[in-house]
Amino acid sequence: MTSLARFLGPGLLACALSLSGCKSDWNIMEEPDPEPPDAGPVVELTDYVDVEPDVSCRDADYRQPRANCQDSSSFDLSGCDLAALGSVEPRGTYRAILRYHADSTFGAGFRVGTQDLPGTFLGQPLVHQQVDRTGFFITGEYTTTTRNVQQYALAGCRVPEPGRITGCFVRCTAGVPDFSGTFDARRMTWGQETTPHGMRLVSESAVPRTDPVDVYVTKGHAYVVSLNGSAEAGGLSVFDLADKLRPVLVANLNLPNDSNWNGVWAKGDALYVASASSGVIVYDISRPAAPQYVRSLPGGPINVHTVFVDGDRLYAMSPSPNRETLLFDVSAPLEPQLRSRISVPREDVNSYPHDAFAYQGRLYVNHARTGYVVLDMTHPDNAPVLGAYAFAGQYSHANAVGTFGERTIAFEGGERPGAHLRVLDVTDPANIRLIAQVKKRAQTSIHNMVLKGTRLYVAWYHEGVRVFDVADPEHPKEIAAFNTFEELHPRATDSLYQGAIGIRVPGDGFVYVVDQARGLMVFEEPAP
Repeated sequence: MTSLARFLGPGLLACALSLSGCKSDWNIMEEPDPEPPDAGPVVELTDYVDVEPDVSCRDADYRQPRANCQDSSSFDLSGCDLAALGSVEPRGTYRAILRYHADSTFGAGFRVGTQDLPGTFLGQPLVHQQVDRTGFFITGEYTTTTRNVQQYALAGCRVPEPGRITGCFVRCTAGVPDFSGTFDARRMTWGQETTPHGMRLVSESAVPRTDPVDVYVTKGHAYVVSLNGSAEAGGLSVFDLADKLRPVLVANLNLPNDSNWNGVWAKGDALYVASASSGVIVYDISRPAAPQYVRSLPGGPINVHTVFVDGDRLYAMSPSPNRETLLFDVSAPLEPQLRSRISVPREDVNSYPHDAFAYQGRLYVNHARTGYVVLDMTHPDNAPVLGAYAFAGQYSHANAVGTFGERTIAFEGGERPGAHLRVLDVTDPANIRLIAQVKKRAQTSIHNMVLKGTRLYVAWYHEGVRVFDVADPEHPKEIAAFNTFEELHPRATDSLYQGAIGIRVPGDGFVYVVDQARGLMVFEEPAP
């Protein structure tokens, strides 16, 4: 998971909220086009193709708002379908695209609250909520990094389909309206989509730490790592999986002032944890239920975000301080030796290696804004770039690679509103080709993925767990799905980073998923 905040132009939320730094690229196609192979090459349109909601309440000039943030009647809703808005259920979690104009669009979440679960906007309590037979109007408040207090007031205009609201919004800074625009919000249920199919939930276990994000399964145990929350520390939670129907929590630990842990992997008796404070933490799991701290590598303060083991190599992707990938020799798993520090040339100084996949002597790096980069790892001390796949507004986040016939095929995804699955032919890294895409709702993001044979398992945040048959890479076919996100769960929020986030398929007949609110979920693998 990525947690970034910065502000552009007139204080527009970017990175986690903005679509490519206030450049909107939108495409709401729900499923891949089932065209035959001769339909022509797949065209890269970035994550978005801009679409302006068809609402009559918008202002002629976004810099001259007519409405204010306190009064719904200040919006011109004369051309809106207030009767349809009156039928909107007065509860639910939504993700929205807020649009000032074609080149300035960002994503935001809000929750229409109930008596038991208060409403929110960008994770903060709503200032005002009016969702009843008279219409839809909410106001949220946000304090910027420069201490400016901004309010966003959203007035509904239309209900194009169940679970979707379009309308207009105004932003007020220090109480003064300064900008306006339109919004397109979707409730984070699956609505009219086919109900979950092909996956049976075996068990669900709460994780006793805030924000669980990743899981690794080995030695009959599930090792779940968590990030720090606003009031709780993260760390490592260990579950005994002897009975898949009833996993048992057997360990729950972290280190003093070191608990913001985002990734986990294992080799032999060693467990490797990605720490934002101390790099790679090594635990001895020769007694699987009782991990023992061994050491932190490479020494000193360093942020490692993800880890990946390939044979006797451990790759540790580090956002800071040097935005590099660390390569360790783990031929002796409990005694990793640092062999190389790998940096990718980049124009964007803020780009960093978020994740990576090692395959057949190459390292496929998700280098955030720089794109998807392929390195030759024949000689780790000199790892030249063989090629890259990049496009405007990219935030490359996760990938998996395999061999299909005589081709090397990569599956890649980003992490931002609208980020989706791309299928790339990387046989020739100098000439990477986009051969297929799978898109879901523009308001949601893909997250992590695991390739097992010709099946791709995806943790797709609000879109749940998706399983694809990718035997024909040009035409991924969804064969199973399960919606893990519960919008009114007491631990759920309106964030983009909610739902299915971590996933492992160890080959024991089960799929292990981490949901940010629900914890560790165990599924039967879909039938062949």
